Amino acid sequence: MYAYDTFDHAFVRDRNREFADQVARRLSGELTEDQFKPLRLMNGVYLQLHAYMLRIAVPYGVLSSRQVRKLAHIARTYDRDFGHFTTRQNLQFNWIKLAEVPKILEELAEVEMHALQTSGNCIRNTTTDQFAGAAQDEHSDPRPWAELIRQWSSNHPEFSFLPRKFKIAITGADKDRAAIRVHDIGLHLKPEGFDVYVGGGMGRTPSLGHCIRTGLPGEHLLSYLEAALRVYNRYGRRDNSYKARIKILVAALGPDEYKRQVEEEWSRMDKSKIDAPQAEVDRLKTFFPDPAFTTAAFDETAFERARTADAAFARWIRNNTHAHKRDDHVSVTISLKPTGLPPGDASSAQMDVMADVADAFAYGELRVSHEQNIVLPHVAKNDLYALYTRLDAVNLSSANVGKITDMIACPGLDYCSLANARSIPLSQEISQRFEDANLTDKIGDLQIKISGCINACGHHHVGHIGILGVDKQGIEFYQILLGGRADEKAALGQITGKGLPAEAVPAAIERVVQLYLQLRTHDTERFIDTLERVGRDAFAEALHEPA
Repeated sequence: MYAYDTFDHAFVRDRNREFADQVARRLSGELTEDQFKPLRLMNGVYLQLHAYMLRIAVPYGVLSSRQVRKLAHIARTYDRDFGHFTTRQNLQFNWIKLAEVPKILEELAEVEMHALQTSGNCIRNTTTDQFAGAAQDEHSDPRPWAELIRQWSSNHPEFSFLPRKFKIAITGADKDRAAIRVHDIGLHLKPEGFDVYVGGGMGRTPSLGHCIRTGLPGEHLLSYLEAALRVYNRYGRRDNSYKARIKILVAALGPDEYKRQVEEEWSRMDKSKIDAPQAEVDRLKTFFPDPAFTTAAFDETAFERARTADAAFARWIRNNTHAHKRDDHVSVTISLKPTGLPPGDASSAQMDVMADVADAFAYGELRVSHEQNIVLPHVAKNDLYALYTRLDAVNLSSANVGKITDMIACPGLDYCSLANARSIPLSQEISQRFEDANLTDKIGDLQIKISGCINACGHHHVGHIGILGVDKQGIEFYQILLGGRADEKAALGQITGKGLPAEAVPAAIERVVQLYLQLRTHDTERFIDTLERVGRDAFAEALHEPA
């Protein structure tokens, strides 16, 4: 992973010192909350319903065991003993005290972490495939390019005050695990270069990105991104925050006209002053080498013996491991979705254990996925049963990755001042209704995503089943969307039927699932494939109790 140089250390230290002074002036009353708000947002501090929240940057989702231990320490010392992993591969602390934020930032800087550009109208954390550099199906590792974008976009003088927040995602495999089509800019790294998608996003006006360039050489990535952002920065709607995202501009101009303007802007640039020289790209690639893989031969007999003797372990292997580029290794997903608990939360004790098992079995590296889980990218197959046993002891062995209980859910009205409805209690009730392991395995891959408001932090637009909380005359109601997906066949779910009160939603989801089990043509036909085959209208009636 990338290691800070002298400039990085000085940059973070200076920004922390500056913000500490701003916090002191706010606490003394010298700054009003209105004056302080843009300053705190630039440093990842939100004011939620009950407390301040600090969002920690985890660039492209990559963490070292040392950093995870520091996050655990911060959770114990400054929060309520837990943290919340987010869909942008970051971490949030929801109960921090403003007076203690400067000290938290100092402690983060000790392990090369910060909270910069995790809020505000700037380029946010660039996200990528959680299996980058390890996946069997990967063409190229996108992490060095994500790091290049991070360095280019950090405190960029031209793009620090964009019309609205801006999100970039990169994938380097044919299977899109980074949801690039629902980002402001999505990049598909192929052997022949980058395919560039622009204008995707969720929220009030969901949209899929349009491909405006194919085969863009990596040597020109930064200048092309800069051209795309300049057009947006010039014409984006600053008069209306609801219409300020780049997806609105692309829709208003039309993808072809937007592309024309980007190409024209790009043609006028002195690219040599923007693009990174090949030597710099090569230097960044050296920060992402393969680990020193163990050379011990895979003991298949012992592995099969453990799998045969322990059905829970066998299920965990089946659901929570991913094919690695080495036959004797796998990538392991640690589910943060145990039955009945808030999705994406981890206690300080669990973080410490995850750091420990990363050191013991995964070469000290962890990843945050946009599905709010933790990934150990490189694990020797010989170590899987020992790893599973350690995780099981702290309730981290849920074998439900990709299943109906592996839900994405935003913090919702339990925390967020923007929310209209609660997300966490609903996710808990649904997971309890489907807690039977045999049933979830029978259902197969089914993605439920829940948002507590139209801002779509829970990605409900691209859930196979999406759930959106709305306020209906002071009562929490939920709209059900069917047919969304965030993969290489990206599609936006559509609202199906009338809204439901909270108490009716779990039963409605159960009826939809039971209908799917009746309609599928074979045991391995996924929910999304059945729905696309028969149409969402076939499921509309199932959402409501029979008269």
